[in-house]
Order: sequence, then C-alpha cells, then structure tokens
Amino acid sequence: MASTDTPSAGTPSPGSSSSGTPSPDSHSPHTASEFDRASVQKVLDAARAAGRTGLTATEAETVAEAYSIPTPAQGLATSAEEAAALAARIGFPVVLKIVSPDITHKTEAGGVVAGVTTEAAARDAYATVLANARAHQAGALIEGVQVQRMATEGQEVLVGAVTDPTFGKVVAFGLGGVLVEVLEDVTFRLAPVSPGEARSMLDSVRAAKVLRGVRGAAPVDREALAGLVVRVSQLAADFPELTEVDLNPVFASADGVLAADLRLLLGDERRRERPHFTDEEILTSMRRLMEPRSVAVIGASNEEGKIGHSVMRNLVDGGFTGGIHPVNPKARRVLDRTAYASVLDVPGEVDVAVFAIPARLVPAALEEVGRKGIPNAVLIPSGFAETGEHALQDRVVEVAREHGVRLLGPNIYGYYSPWQNLCATFCTPYDVRGGVALTSQSGGIGMAVLGFARTTNTGVSAIVGLGNKSDVDEDDLLTYFAQDPHTRCVAMHLEDLKDGRAFVRAARATVPEKPVIVLKAGRTAAGSRAAGSHTGALAGNDAVYDDVLRQAGVIRAPGLNEMLEYARALPVLPTPQGDNVVVITGAGGSGVLLSDALVDNGLSLMEIPDDLDAAFRAFIPPFGAAGNPIDITGGEPPSTYEATIRLGLDDPRIHALVLGYWHTLVTPPMVFAELTARVVAEARARGVHKPVVASLAGDTEVEQASAHLFAHGVAAYPYTTEKPVAVLGAKYRWARAAGLLP
Repeated sequence: MASTDTPSAGTPSPGSSSSGTPSPDSHSPHTASEFDRASVQKVLDAARAAGRTGLTATEAETVAEAYSIPTPAQGLATSAEEAAALAARIGFPVVLKIVSPDITHKTEAGGVVAGVTTEAAARDAYATVLANARAHQAGALIEGVQVQRMATEGQEVLVGAVTDPTFGKVVAFGLGGVLVEVLEDVTFRLAPVSPGEARSMLDSVRAAKVLRGVRGAAPVDREALAGLVVRVSQLAADFPELTEVDLNPVFASADGVLAADLRLLLGDERRRERPHFTDEEILTSMRRLMEPRSVAVIGASNEEGKIGHSVMRNLVDGGFTGGIHPVNPKARRVLDRTAYASVLDVPGEVDVAVFAIPARLVPAALEEVGRKGIPNAVLIPSGFAETGEHALQDRVVEVAREHGVRLLGPNIYGYYSPWQNLCATFCTPYDVRGGVALTSQSGGIGMAVLGFARTTNTGVSAIVGLGNKSDVDEDDLLTYFAQDPHTRCVAMHLEDLKDGRAFVRAARATVPEKPVIVLKAGRTAAGSRAAGSHTGALAGNDAVYDDVLRQAGVIRAPGLNEMLEYARALPVLPTPQGDNVVVITGAGGSGVLLSDALVDNGLSLMEIPDDLDAAFRAFIPPFGAAGNPIDITGGEPPSTYEATIRLGLDDPRIHALVLGYWHTLVTPPMVFAELTARVVAEARARGVHKPVVASLAGDTEVEQASAHLFAHGVAAYPYTTEKPVAVLGAKYRWARAAGLLP
C-alpha cells in the first residue's frame, strides 16, 4: 500500500520552502496550540474555490509547515535552469516531481524522476517530467516542477489519516514499502490521539521490532515518530474536509523523521446528522424502556400463532406486575384483559408501546403513541429498510422524532428484562436473573443467545434485539447498562455501528466498571476490501474496528461462542492483581496445550522462584515435574490436587491459576470439582480472590464436574484447553483496559 511517488529517500536534511530557494533549517516541532490553522484553512478554501479535490505539492508544503511535519529541503522550479540551480543549492541527490492540480498520481503520469545527481541531469529531468505530464494529460495546468532532496537511509513508514464511514477521522500507522503492500501491517486509532496512544501504535504493528533496530540497525527516534502521528491526527481532526492525509513514505531514523511525500485530498464531509441526546435524556428514556410500569401491546390478539398473542402471553405469563394494556379495535378483551380500540384510550401513563401489527400500519399507530406521550416504541414488525422499504422506515423515524418517541427496532424479536419480570417478545420466555446484558442485531443470533443462556443457566439482566436500529442503538443501551445495578457485564453482537464515536464514548464510560464484549460480524468480508496503495483505501477496513474497539477498552470476541463464554465467565472470575499465571495439571500433554493457549492469549507463565518450586515439589511424586506447568501426574489422589491448588492460592506471588484435570478413578471428576470449589471458597473467605480456570479431560462425567465448578466461581470447561485460557485472557484484557492492571 505504499506510495511510489518517491522511490527512495533517507536521512533528514535541511528544511524547505515553496519558493525557489530552500530554507536553512528543517521544521521544528511545536505544541498543538501553535498550529497555524489559519494558513491551512486558507489553502483549503482556495483549493475548494478552484473546484479541486487534491492539493498541489506547494499547498501540501504549506500545510506541512503549519503542523510541523518535517519534509526534505525542496523548492518549486519553473524552468530547467532554475531546477538545476535549486538542485545544486539543496544538495544531490534530488528527485523532481510534476506540480499540477490536475495530476494527482504523479508516478502514473511519469511525473517523477528520482536519483538525479548532477545539474545537467536536473535539466534533463525537468524536461522529461514536463513532457510526460503533457503526454499523460494534455491541457493540464502545470505550476512547475518540485525539486526535493533525497536521502539514503531510514526506515520507511506510513502515517496517514482517513475518514472511516463508522468512526469518522482515524489516524493510521504502518511499516512502509513491501511491509505495507504485502502484509497490510497497519494499525489505527481515533483521531486525534494522545502521545501515549501514538506510542502504542508504534508497538501495535506486527513488524514493531524493526523500529527498535534489527541486525545492527539503530532504533528509530520513537518520540519524533510518535509526535508526527499526533500532529497528523490533529490535522485530520481540525479539518473534517480533509478526507485523506497520506504521508507515504515517511523515513524514520535515529535522527528523526522526514515525510518524503504528502498527499492531501478534499471531500464533502456533510453527513446525515443524528439527533443528539444527553446522557441524562438517554437514561430517562432507557429506564422507562427497561424498567416500565405500564406496557401497551398494539396488535394484541387472542388468536394463537399471531405475534400479538405471543407477546401478550409472554407478558402475562412472565409475571410482569405493571399494567398490560392490549390495543385491538376488533376485540373487547384479550387474555381476560380489557382491550382498547386505540392507545389513546388506555388510561394513565404508558412507558412502552410494543408493536405487533403489519409494517404499513405502523406510522398511523405511532402517531397515536406520540400523541399519548408514550416515550418508547418497540417495533417488532419486519418489512422496513431490511426489505428495501427505506421510505416507510424514514416516515416512521420522522413521526417518532416529531413526538419525541424513542424507537427500538424495527425488525426485532423484542426484548427481555428479567429483573422486571418483563418478557416483551414473541419468542420463548427466559427468566433466569443475573448480571449479563446481551444484545443482538440479528433475531437468529438473539435466539442463539437465549439457547446458550438456558443451556448454561446463565443469569441475565437483559436480552435486547436491535434489528434495523432506526433509533435506539448500542450506545443508548450501553449508557443504561453502565449504571444498571443488575448488570455486571455487557455482550453485544453487531453488524455495524451507526455512530462509532458515540459507541466509543459510551464504552469508555462503561469499561472502568464493567466489561464490554463485542462480536462484530463481517470481519472477513470487510478485511478483503482493504487492498489499495493509499491511506484512503483503508477506510472501512475491519482492522479499523479492531483497533478502535481495543482503544475503547472493548473486548472483541472472534466468534459467537466466544462472546457468550466471555460474557458468562467474566462476572464469575475475580480481577487478577498481577501477571503471574501458574498451570497445575495432572497430564503433561494438557500442560503443553495450556501453555500454548496462554501465549496465544497474551499471558505468560510465571518464573517459579526456588523456594516456591521446592514447596510444590513437596507435594508431587519424584517422577512429576515442578517448574511451570506443575505436573502432578494423573495417578495422584485428591489430596495432591488439593495441596497444590491451596499452595497456588495462598502464595501472594501467584496471581492466577490454570488447572488441567485428567479423569482417573483415583480422583474422579466430581471429587476434583468439589475439592477445588471448596479450596477456592475457603481462600475467598480469607480474602484471597484470584481467578481460577480449569480444563477437564475425561469421560462424560467431566461435563457435570465443569458445571459444578462454574457454579462455584471457577470457569471450567470439558474437552478443551483453549476456552478456559481464552476467558482468563479476556479477563486480563478487561482489567488492563479498566486501569486495574498496568
């Protein structure tokens, strides 16, 4: 993905100006408050007035100077003689580039000649560049030829910014040249970034070791490179009309950084504005949605098989103690409750109107909901934007906004709020209360969530369908779940985000107190669209989601089962107090696989000090193995498991335990489960709270043993070494994001 406009360059050289004479000094960094925004705005206004979307080299140089972006010594020549004189003053070698507002891709036009080493060659290159440009595009306006100093060393990197369709302005960093083109080794953050976030970007690319120096090469000046990332991100944030900022290549060395080529594109940044609500407004509405005192069902029915009947039956049978008001102009009673011809006839206040009528009837009924002053409408019907009926959905949104009604849906299965005994859905009911809030954009995924919760007996605080997200979306619900005392963990399946920045703000407010887990669908398809040679091609790249969600402290799950398992396990596991993880196993093979899984999840095995090693060896047979993993062997009695687990919990230097159990008749599965649960409970009674996960290998009895352990605070899984370590890794990632670990 590297630009080829400058085939080679290298060490920093004297600074430049856009006039025919190079300036004596390179650009010196200065603070954000000193950025010359007025000069940049003047350049952008002039380009827009001329009807151009790209800036010329001269204009780009003005922008670079205004934001302290170091560039090679350079100048603009309007004749061959001037080019030769400039080259001599700048110092050889030089590169000559065509300067034309009509030619954006200079290399494709043959408008670049590199490696010029004499004045005569500079004259020839000037003529060549002009001739090629005119042959490429006859009539193109040509302002002159840029003469730029080349250098011979430095690591090529890419620094840029692009307008992502979900998150708006993001800054990108990657290793340049082949590493970008072949490996697509680029990382992203929301712009603007802090210096700390910029430094994290340098460490986030797969080839980060190159920047630290390999095979005798000196490490690059990290502070200079991070500072450049900060300044580029601020430039992008300051000027939304700059849809692309592409510094590629940038040459980074031990002496600093140098942007050899700048590409700046203008665009129309007018975006459809979403209504803005304050957090208090969101909370007021969401509380009435999730904790209603009165619900109206529009389209309620006595006829089995109809959605309106299923919703009514779930509300009544679920034990909701608030008002349940069926609305049906053709019925006098529904399920032994008075039915009303219109929601306007329902007595008293209503918090939620659940729609179970055909899509074409929704706008008129929603008008009545608005006139009644009902703050929330849950639109179960399909037949809106998902089927191409965008105008109908737009009309519904318009009616809702006119009356201040928040919309959940349309095209959803409804929602569950178990702590309120509320089951407002046409799907199967679920009433196991707990601390996990689950949302899904898809009805099918929603039912998978429900089935998993039932199978694993996972208590939930909410299950919410979002569907088309015509209004209420993930950031609204996150704002509510962040303060909901029943919610301890939030897991969200999503196919897109309407407002990525609003979601990031809500996530950042939630993560310090509660884990937020996201399953983002479309990962592979989105990633395949990332190919391209310029920063702009990276917009919409799934890697942007990956990096920005991580920046927000969100745990991204690779698949549906992982999302659900993380959500189930994280509230069970205590927060680790350090990085030292110890594996205790009854099978050497499990110990190896568990060790591999630890590395895969960013965790590491503790280096066991001699005294602790001796303490473990006192409990295991001579043919076992201390160290880490600690292999107690499979033939040991329950007392060996108990003694080693107790030691691991009691030693303050150990921060987390991973247990590998092997099914034997000497220590049967339920014996292992009961003794482990007891030892963990006793430790917690003494104030020792460490995360403990377990992998159980054996016959089908290990399933019951795993369930017993999970119910007693140990995240245990049968037939797998990967899952227990994955949930431990997720717990560690949340602890770091929440600021509870370095």
